[in-house]
Amino acid sequence: MFAYKTRVMRKINKIKYFEVVILKSPLKPLTYQSKIEDIQVGFKVVVPLNRRKSSVQAVVIKEVDKPSFICKDIVSQTKYYFDERMIKIANFISKYYVCSLGHAFGLFTPFESNMIYEKKSIDIKDKTKLTNTQNRAYEFINKHNCSLIFADTGAGKTEIYIKKIIETINSGSQAIFLIPEISLTPQMQERLEAVFGDIVAVWHSKISKKVKEDIATDVQIGNIRVVVGARSALFLPYKHLDLIIVDEEHDNSYKSSTSPRYNAKDLSIYISSNFKIKTILGSATPSISTFYKIPYIRIKEKFYKNSKNYITFIKPNNMLDEIIINKIKQNLDTGAQVIVFVPTRANFKYQVCSDCGKAVECPYCSVSMSLYVQNRVMRCHYCSFAQRIPDSCPYCKTGIIQNNIIGTAEVAKILENEFKDYTIKQFDRDKIKTNKQLRQILNEFNNKKIDIMIGTSMLTKGHDYLNINLVVVLGLDSLLNMDSFQARQLAITTAIQVAGRGGRKDSGQVIIATKNVEFFDYYLNSVDFEKFLNDEVEFRGELYPPKIKISKAIFAHKDEQKAKDLMQRAKQKVQGYKTIQIIKADMCKIFKISNKYRYELVIRSHNINDMLNFWHNTDESFVHIDMDCSI
Repeated sequence: MFAYKTRVMRKINKIKYFEVVILKSPLKPLTYQSKIEDIQVGFKVVVPLNRRKSSVQAVVIKEVDKPSFICKDIVSQTKYYFDERMIKIANFISKYYVCSLGHAFGLFTPFESNMIYEKKSIDIKDKTKLTNTQNRAYEFINKHNCSLIFADTGAGKTEIYIKKIIETINSGSQAIFLIPEISLTPQMQERLEAVFGDIVAVWHSKISKKVKEDIATDVQIGNIRVVVGARSALFLPYKHLDLIIVDEEHDNSYKSSTSPRYNAKDLSIYISSNFKIKTILGSATPSISTFYKIPYIRIKEKFYKNSKNYITFIKPNNMLDEIIINKIKQNLDTGAQVIVFVPTRANFKYQVCSDCGKAVECPYCSVSMSLYVQNRVMRCHYCSFAQRIPDSCPYCKTGIIQNNIIGTAEVAKILENEFKDYTIKQFDRDKIKTNKQLRQILNEFNNKKIDIMIGTSMLTKGHDYLNINLVVVLGLDSLLNMDSFQARQLAITTAIQVAGRGGRKDSGQVIIATKNVEFFDYYLNSVDFEKFLNDEVEFRGELYPPKIKISKAIFAHKDEQKAKDLMQRAKQKVQGYKTIQIIKADMCKIFKISNKYRYELVIRSHNINDMLNFWHNTDESFVHIDMDCSI
């Protein structure tokens, strides 16, 4: 009897050892011990960490043998867990985007145990009527697990998406509809809710924590079958995910600017390949990498019969002249509305001294501050530092400050003077800071309460405007002349996307102010965008993507010499890899941000394994690594 009790006690008190990763932490996996019998891989646990008074949350990644060192105890196991698919995706994110597993797992909203997905019978009547061309595209996407709908603006991609979502939901499964950023959610939400009712949820960073918790629960149990949202919608607890749609797949907003620096579009392609989840990418101006690597179907036929004429002309600067003013007046006289695109917000982007030639820079960032006339300040768009407008040059003390590169606020000011009887609004991040403001201005514009809308890239994001017969595009030369291998594509893509906002149901004119008439006229009027993409692949050759991988690391530190030394050490190490070529090892274009000096190492290689091996063996302190970066 005594021996039996001893055996039972040993079984109860058996200690197991586990590797865990601290959620949202840069730390490498740590080993803990536990007497809790039902500790399971993938579950969130509570653990003590160093000398912190409160415990932290972690996720169990594997059971291990007893280590040679003393381990702390796992405090408890929670009811939340990451399933096998989440674990595999998190591992991929950690390896490919060179970040900690803790940061990778931190992207996900975990499952809650004891919640059961109810595969309710939902029979949504398919009322979508596709054209012959759209049906051909629908058949194409059904033949491929991952495919691209390369369709001109107004070709009716959304109708194809909706038909596929209906099929997915009626089979008992779930769908994700990704859009590049939350500015697109109001219109897409309305379109999807009109078809799917309350089984649609919107997910983005601006919704409250309580709403997020409710949506996550409804997604897990199957009350929500369609989630429309920005890139973070990929990481919800889907039990039966069968479809991912990535609309406007070319958009740079799918790339995270903070660690992990993942690209939601590329991650969707990975998920499609590894979990047999159908993925549809869509764009009128697809990215080079998608065009080059993913099977696509080309649609040129418009859902709405309309016409659009591109007009290009040489112009000495970005200021509005009589040609544009007269065209706007003619258009307003017909009762139609106007869109004016400007790449820059504020009144002016740069203020340069007429004597010494220096630009007025932020004291904490090595960038010029933008001029805001109405607020009488100059503001940094990187750290938000603001100061009053100087009377004279702060460097030479004598020169007169001259304004360069016109912005949305200045264009609005000029047009308000020209068209005093019309309503003119800005559509940029200075004026639109909440979802409520966004909905309001879109509603006002579509209800014809606004005559002229002046905006930045927010205008290019796929909004439907029904009464636009004139689109004016300013400042494209600043995009074309950027010091980047992506400059040509960004300039052409922006022109096409902005132009696509006008003439949706009627004829439309597009005026492009540029000194590079020949380039824009050829690719906008003479040939199809597909021709541009093929030319661009050839133009980039083996030096830039899509035929080669590019990545970079930024070494940032308050001590300039420390930042430079970190970069130089990494440069010396990479020279040991014969398959890796250094593109740049120098100070960043923006040398200082928020009082931190920045150096960068940019590399390229055909051997992705060597590139990742190098980055994973780089000291992570003060280093920000960016795979598939833009330079």
